[in-house]
Amino acid sequence: MISRIAICAVMGAALFSSACAKEAEQTSQTPTTVAQTVSATDGFSAPDTAWRTPSQDNLLYINTNKGLIVVELIPEFAPKHVTQIKALAQKKFYDLIVFHRVIDGFMNQTGDPTGTGTGDSDLPDIPGEFTFRRGDDMPVALVNKRKADPRNPSSAIVDVGFYKSFPVATKPITDAGWGLGGESDGKVEAWGLHCKGVTSMARSQNPNSGNSQFFLMRGTAGWLDQQYSVWGNTVYGREHLESFAVGTAGEDANFVPDQMETVRLGSDLPKSEQLNIQVLKTDGPDYRRFIASEKKADGTYPDICEIVIPTRVKQ
Repeated sequence: MISRIAICAVMGAALFSSACAKEAEQTSQTPTTVAQTVSATDGFSAPDTAWRTPSQDNLLYINTNKGLIVVELIPEFAPKHVTQIKALAQKKFYDLIVFHRVIDGFMNQTGDPTGTGTGDSDLPDIPGEFTFRRGDDMPVALVNKRKADPRNPSSAIVDVGFYKSFPVATKPITDAGWGLGGESDGKVEAWGLHCKGVTSMARSQNPNSGNSQFFLMRGTAGWLDQQYSVWGNTVYGREHLESFAVGTAGEDANFVPDQMETVRLGSDLPKSEQLNIQVLKTDGPDYRRFIASEKKADGTYPDICEIVIPTRVKQ
């Protein structure tokens, strides 16, 4: 069995892990805690009608020893991965699991019950969901254009923008493809981008080997796009993403990893522990006001990964 940690010692390599370990049922000793203050990212203000409220069933509360991170799950991108993450959270599989591999400016990797980078759960591996198809029912608020593959100057030009709060690249909806029978499905290929705050699934060299290990981006890594399955984005606690100890278990002698204390779906928490997280809608005048404020002095927009859709906690 190939070790994911051994193959990916270099930042630019794939995020690998093995699928050897059986699930380790653990009991957290630290209860989930949540902040009770009202806040909005960057102090952005907008009327109540400008915000959407994600379902608690699609909010993953990752309570770490550094603080609480809440990730919005996105089944529209990776339904099998979201189903697996939810199942593992409900089994309390992730409780007390460490961030066994943390690279500054890159990502925080976790989800291995052995803490070595070689373990997984006993659930079946998941097929890769590196891209998805979207139609008019998944509108993207376009911001800019870029190469489909940032590493390949000859790759096609695609649109980039936001679906909900998620940074995405998409072929133009006017390029809606055709099915094998000659009928149009009215959809185009799109994919999530590996920007800071995004969560994605680790895997081995086998593209269909995702299981329980995942990583939270603490920087931007465009080379991972269309190679790894994006299944979530941080909507609360972004300030903690770069607080975890940097190092690799088994390689750095003085590395003391931080850990996830508990991981729960919002719908499995008592009402008193649920945060009323709201995210700016990307289809109205307040979003247009926000995105206009992001323009640089020359009138152009920054890279899509440098723009963070505002969120807030409303009591």
